[in-house]
Amino acid sequence: MDERTTGVSRRFATAFGGPPHAQARAPGRVNLIGEHTDYNGGLVLPFAIDRDTRVAVRARADARVRGVSRERGRAEAELGAPPASDWLDYARGVARTLAAAGELSARGFDLWVESDLPQGAGLSSSAAFEAAVALALLGCQGRSLERTALAALCQRAEVEFVGVPCGIMDPYSVLCGRAGAALWLDCARLDAKPVALPQSLEIWVFDTGVERSLRSGAYAERRAECERARAGASRALGRPLVSLSALSEGDLAAAAGALEPVALRRARHVVGENARVRACTAALAAESLAEAGEALYASHVSLRDDFEVSCAESDALVEDSRALGCLGARMTGAGFGGCTLHVLAADRAAGFAPALAARFAVRFGRTPRHWRVRAAAPAELYPP
Repeated sequence: MDERTTGVSRRFATAFGGPPHAQARAPGRVNLIGEHTDYNGGLVLPFAIDRDTRVAVRARADARVRGVSRERGRAEAELGAPPASDWLDYARGVARTLAAAGELSARGFDLWVESDLPQGAGLSSSAAFEAAVALALLGCQGRSLERTALAALCQRAEVEFVGVPCGIMDPYSVLCGRAGAALWLDCARLDAKPVALPQSLEIWVFDTGVERSLRSGAYAERRAECERARAGASRALGRPLVSLSALSEGDLAAAAGALEPVALRRARHVVGENARVRACTAALAAESLAEAGEALYASHVSLRDDFEVSCAESDALVEDSRALGCLGARMTGAGFGGCTLHVLAADRAAGFAPALAARFAVRFGRTPRHWRVRAAAPAELYPP
């Protein structure tokens, strides 16, 4: 057991007067390409990263849930109480969902949590928290669950209890990721395969400092717009479409005249983004790094213009990175702020991050946080 793991156990004991019954960690994730396609039944290419959330849990005999977050302070509630719109909702939602599925006894618990994932930056801090809590709660009761099924239950908890209409990509990424690889994931079939990330690449993440909340209306609005686009395309084509990703490029051309402008733009992004995921995956496999990078830049243009989820800070980081020798860059995550990712040839990466940060500071008057990220192992359970 490493020092960080023993430290979590020690801090739990200080907070709650005794050792935990189980501990777990779960990484954040970066989505290399494939944005707003997961809930549209499409393709994504995410990877788990080497920043994570750690939790320690001890089961209680009653229904009380007590939580201490190193970053967010204390919270407490009954397991069966309605959502309180605080960070503990995510843990209670997971516990309730697992219990409703028959995977856990409905019991309270004490929880310690700490994380080096930035909140609200689009690096999947909520899915990491949910996955770590789920593994630790199962560990407390000597249970385990197949990872794909567990990802689906974590997604359900966030949608139905927390109230965020998220897709499957984030929990799947943090629970099923591979060290050194991205995951090509078909979100309709939950069919996944690893895609090795060449060692000749470096990947950097820049935080715009524009914090977005998926509880805000813009994310739900985009989902509703996609549903209207799917329904409109189904009517135009005379057949039901299970998702926007069921549209081919030919179908989109045939249905375009029947779609109102916003619906057409949303559909065009989804159809094009699925094609870009395929192109980027093939380019990475062939180590055609310039081609893979161009797919990232094209993704950002589509997210900016057709899906309209970018912001001035993201656009500036992407624009300036090309001038600094970046192979490819785009906003990553749901948008409305959050982070951008930047892919570089490792032999040309020296000095890139400080140069990009300096340009951003000139434009916006602040220095952005930034990190080099690597594809890391998925979530795991530790002994107490």
